[in-house]
Amino acid sequence: MKRQIPLLITFIVGIVMVVQYFIPRQPFAGLFDTFNQWFLIIAVFALILGLMNLVRLHVQKLRRMKGGWGYSIVLLCGLVGTIFTGALWGIGTGSPFNYIFVNIQQPMGATMFALLAFFIASASFRAFRARNLDATLLLVAAVLVMIGRVTIGALIWNKLPHIAEWIMLYPNLAGQRAIMIGIALGTVSYSLRVILGIERTYLGGE
Repeated sequence: MKRQIPLLITFIVGIVMVVQYFIPRQPFAGLFDTFNQWFLIIAVFALILGLMNLVRLHVQKLRRMKGGWGYSIVLLCGLVGTIFTGALWGIGTGSPFNYIFVNIQQPMGATMFALLAFFIASASFRAFRARNLDATLLLVAAVLVMIGRVTIGALIWNKLPHIAEWIMLYPNLAGQRAIMIGIALGTVSYSLRVILGIERTYLGGE
């Protein structure tokens, strides 16, 4: 019975969220905002739960002195320090919290995103190997777009920028739309499985 209650709540909320798009009248019109407020409340408790789980895992790692335990010390010190500075001095401009965010958090985030460029370059090198017809077409299109989007492309041939623009506007956009349609259909099918109780992995357990 305990596992049926979450399924019932999911079914009711899912049906109401779908119906309110087609019946813009009360009580359905106001239920969307109500459910959004409930979602924010649940998200806060989920954030607290995740924070407690994070602390528990790293404390256990420190107790057992597992590999990389020094990073756990940095994480816990940063977590506690950030929370206390924000609670004591606020998060406005010029506060210690703002200083930590601007001078530590943002540079580290930018560094992580910058590292993605190397992974993209490595993946592109593997993808652009002309092993078959599809890979050859991808290689030719990528070279035309890359050369056509820089100044030297127009100097080599004045038609290259137009070719690059055509590739981006038609074959590339068509592929993007096909991917988005596939994602939308997958999202709808998965949502229906969750609403109807077919997909139950979110309940946890076996």
